[in-house]
Amino acid sequence: MESLRAQLKDSRDQAEDNTAYSFHMADAGTDAMEREKVYLMIARQQKYIGYLDRALERIKNKTYGVCRVTGKAISKERLEAVPHTEISIEAKLKQKES
Repeated sequence: MESLRAQLKDSRDQAEDNTAYSFHMADAGTDAMEREKVYLMIARQQKYIGYLDRALERIKNKTYGVCRVTGKAISKERLEAVPHTEISIEAKLKQKES
């Protein structure tokens, strides 16, 4: 997260340093697109960290590995594939059908 934020800050600093006469419009568009991509990566990382924080909370509460929809144990294979999951494959498939 810190490296992404540093990259974003560097990009903004460079954009402020360039004047309208020394900077091409296409370059400005590319820079804006790169900044947007970094914003999206930051948002994705924050979302993933939130999932991990909730998983740690479930471990603390001794509810880790229990499906929040069915109340049944989540399979070991599912937890290995998606360690932060809150629902079983059965519940996930029902979600997709809805």
